[in-house]
Amino acid sequence: MKLGMMGLAGAVSPLKTRLYAAALGGASFGEDKTSLPKVRVLPERIIRTVAGLRPFRPSGFLVRADRIGGKVIVHNYGHGGCGVTLSWGTAQLSVDLAVKTQFRQAAVLGCGAVGLATARLLQDHGFRVTIYTKALPPDTTSNIAGALWGPVTLSDEDQRTPAFTEQFVRACRFAHRYFQTLVGDRYGVKWIAMYFLGNHAPGQSWESTVTPELYPATLLPAGTHPFNAQFVSRRYSMLIEPNTYLPAVLSDFYLRGGKLIVRNFQNLASVLKLPEPLIINCTGLGAKPLFRDEELVPIKGQLTVLVPQPEVDYGLVSTSSDLYMFPRRDGIILGGSHEEGEWSLEPSKSEGDRIFHGHQQLFSEMQARSAIPDHAHSDARGGAVSQLPA
Repeated sequence: MKLGMMGLAGAVSPLKTRLYAAALGGASFGEDKTSLPKVRVLPERIIRTVAGLRPFRPSGFLVRADRIGGKVIVHNYGHGGCGVTLSWGTAQLSVDLAVKTQFRQAAVLGCGAVGLATARLLQDHGFRVTIYTKALPPDTTSNIAGALWGPVTLSDEDQRTPAFTEQFVRACRFAHRYFQTLVGDRYGVKWIAMYFLGNHAPGQSWESTVTPELYPATLLPAGTHPFNAQFVSRRYSMLIEPNTYLPAVLSDFYLRGGKLIVRNFQNLASVLKLPEPLIINCTGLGAKPLFRDEELVPIKGQLTVLVPQPEVDYGLVSTSSDLYMFPRRDGIILGGSHEEGEWSLEPSKSEGDRIFHGHQQLFSEMQARSAIPDHAHSDARGGAVSQLPA
């Protein structure tokens, strides 16, 4: 199973970085400098600890149209640790299937990131849409996501098919481009510098192999960064703040005439009683009992949230310690938890202690402030450096 932090980084060749520096006239670094403040990991700064369940399928997410009981049901679930990341992409795959039907009235099951993106794109294609959901933001699984853009905890290597890979590539590229149109305060989407720390040279992740242009990375030589790690790389990625983003997309849905009904479906028969002839299933783990998908398993994730530090405008991932930190306006997010098969939403004390003390050690070993060249060694092709969290 693809777990941990390795999928968001990319892969940089030291030889290529040296060749790239030579191509720039021998200059390894630019003049633009950046300093990195420490995160203050103290017990009194903890404001909440939360847990959520990632809907994981070893073969990857499912986007497929079925005919059941006179209805067309398009499935769009099983995103593992990248529901927010891939939401607009698999929404587009679902819409591609929906427009092939004769129907233009649709029900969307679920109001998390995947359901909302699907509902919005259906509206953009002329559909009348009603969302049916048992939970609204801020009470969805998507609200618990770390929500750094980057596919992780998505599938098992030995279960991927060429057809799934093709779907993934299309969804990944579409989502990456679509989120760029949402950057700004209204949707809570921003670009940040992400630092990847490890004791081994970063490898090539499957995700960065099939979509290498989405993972441009820079390898930072020793002495040019403040981290106590043998290998450090940097790439820029989008960070999505769920508590801002989800209400904004829901507001867009309402403004375009969408309807929403709070309903908890107990079985497939209750779903088939809906008046809409076209149903898009974005229920995540809910698809296991509703549609008898025995492949679905939960992977529990846990976050410790600290008091916000506005001066912290970078994120980091420790691939050796399975830890990550994302800076959001509602708090500093500390994570790195993957418990397969665990259904409990109760935060684990042992995981909470590991996350807290792991970050406490990481930042205690970090130099207080350090000048970081904005242009260190880079892959001449804009290649990738390796993997991440959700």
